Amino acid sequence: MNRIPESELIINQDGSIYHLKLKPGQIAQDIITVGDPNRVERVTKHFDSIESEVYKREFKTVTGSYKGKRLTVISTGIGTDNIDIVLTELDALVNVDFKTRKRKEEHKELRLYRVGTSGSLLSELKNNTILVSAMAIGLDGLMHYYERTQSTAEDIIAEIAKEALSTLPNIYPYASSASKELVEQFSQLGMKGITLTATGFYGPQGRSVIGRPKSSTFIDDLAKQRYGDLRFTNLEMETAGMYGMATMLGHQAISINAIIANRADMTFSKRGKEHVDELIKNVLDIIC
Repeated sequence: MNRIPESELIINQDGSIYHLKLKPGQIAQDIITVGDPNRVERVTKHFDSIESEVYKREFKTVTGSYKGKRLTVISTGIGTDNIDIVLTELDALVNVDFKTRKRKEEHKELRLYRVGTSGSLLSELKNNTILVSAMAIGLDGLMHYYERTQSTAEDIIAEIAKEALSTLPNIYPYASSASKELVEQFSQLGMKGITLTATGFYGPQGRSVIGRPKSSTFIDDLAKQRYGDLRFTNLEMETAGMYGMATMLGHQAISINAIIANRADMTFSKRGKEHVDELIKNVLDIIC
């Protein structure tokens, strides 16, 4: 196996990886990801014990135990650019020998659970419900920088999205899939659907505040689409990148979305915090 140069995988002087400031051995095989660093404590307050806590930039990582199971919770910040950093560095922590700078012969598979908030595209997918992302469509472009092969279903879904985005011809969607095993494990929580991952919160999600979006119809156009039994259900900013990176790196991933905004009804949840806290507890209990 080839040695990874210092410029490509940066290891800090204390032996920790560059952005996350974590050392090998500091993360569990089961990892919950959240966007907001302040949400980490809302997960770990349920833990029986805390083993380690590391905080750098927007990346806060806590490893501990819940009902006897070792778990890690990490904040990713917002966007697939951060997902690229987090998943690459988490993979390196378990699959790269930091002394030799070579990938280990035996691959270790991580299980990644994204617990996040999201906006519904469908009137019937109400606020304060749960959406389990079976597949995701990236409107952000992250996975175009990597060599990867989409499945037939992913090719079809990406093409459906491309056709629906005729008013934005310069966007080239990609598609990625959740772990089928984890989708089955969490399907009891709510509706399954296809999540759209945007590259921003305002214009890239069709919001008009001051800046005027180039297309006023693309969100409605996407909401009409489906693939088999799965509809295009919701918008957020991380899932497609997480699924694409996880599959490419040989890990399992699932995104469980707390719906707190309904774009079809133009409404926002009045109990979003409580809804997310309920979801966190349910996810912890299912994992364990």
